[in-house]
Amino acid sequence: MSKATKLVSNRIAIVFDFDETLIPDDSFEVLLRDFQIDVDSFKSDRIKPLVADGWDNYLARTYCLTQESQQRKTNKITKTRLAELGQKIELCDGVTTMFNLLNQRVEDKEIELEFYLISGGFVDIARNTSIAKHFKRMWGSEFNYNEQGEIDFLKKQMTHTEKTRYLYYISKGIEKENEKDLVYNYQDFSDEQIHIPLDQVIYVGDGTSDIPCFTVINQYGGISIGVYREDRTADEWEHSQEISPSQKLSNLAPANYQENSQMMRSLLLAIDSISSRIALRKLTNDQ
Repeated sequence: MSKATKLVSNRIAIVFDFDETLIPDDSFEVLLRDFQIDVDSFKSDRIKPLVADGWDNYLARTYCLTQESQQRKTNKITKTRLAELGQKIELCDGVTTMFNLLNQRVEDKEIELEFYLISGGFVDIARNTSIAKHFKRMWGSEFNYNEQGEIDFLKKQMTHTEKTRYLYYISKGIEKENEKDLVYNYQDFSDEQIHIPLDQVIYVGDGTSDIPCFTVINQYGGISIGVYREDRTADEWEHSQEISPSQKLSNLAPANYQENSQMMRSLLLAIDSISSRIALRKLTNDQ
C-alpha cells in the first residue's frame, strides 16, 4: 500500500434515527398515549413551565414522566411496559424488509454493512422492536429503574450534539466498556485505528436533533439523507430553514422503505457510491 493512499475498510455503516424516521411518530408521544395521558396538556401544563424556568427539555419531560409514574397506584411506567410498547409500536412501511434488501446489494462486493441506531428517544422502546436484531448497536436516552422495575429518573440523555459523539464511536469501533475513553481528536487517528471511515457512513434522520450529525457527516464526506412524513412533500419539510450550507443533505425522501420507494433507491445509490469509492481505494492499494 502506498503511503499516499488510504487504508481500505470494506465496511459501510448505515446509521438511523428512530422517531419519525423508522417509526412514523414521536415515541415519547406514543408512550404518553399508551398510558392514557393527554399529550397536549402534558406538554403545556407540565413540561413547558419547567422549560420556561430554565430546565433542559429532555430532563423536564423525564422528570414529569417520572412524577406521573410515582403518583400512580397502578399502571406505573416500568421497564416491562416500555418493552411491551416497543414490541407493538408501529414501524414505517417497508422497514422490516429493508435490511435484507440493503444487504443483498453488497452480497457480491465483499462489503459488510453495519446498522446502528442513535436516538434522542428512550432507547428501551427501540431495543424491543422486531428490527432490533439487525442493529450492531443502539444508543439513546435511558431510564434508571428502581427495584420494582419502575422508572425513577434519567440515567443517560441523548441531546442533539451528544448524538455526534456516537458517530465517532462507530468510526473508531469502540465497544461499550470503552465508550467513555473517546477523545475528540479524530483527525489525528491513523488509518489502522479506524473501524469505518466517516466518509463510509450513511446517516438517516428526520430533523432538528439530527442536524449536528448532518454537519459531521458532511465534514468528512459521508452521505446524509433527510426524512419527511409520507403525508407531506419535500417542500413542506419543516426543518429546511434550519439547514446551513455545511449541513446540506445528499437527498430528502419520505419515510417509506418499501422496495423501489424513493428512500430505498436513495439508500441503494448511497451504498453503490461508497462501494465504488472502496473499490477504487482497493484497486490503488493492490498495485
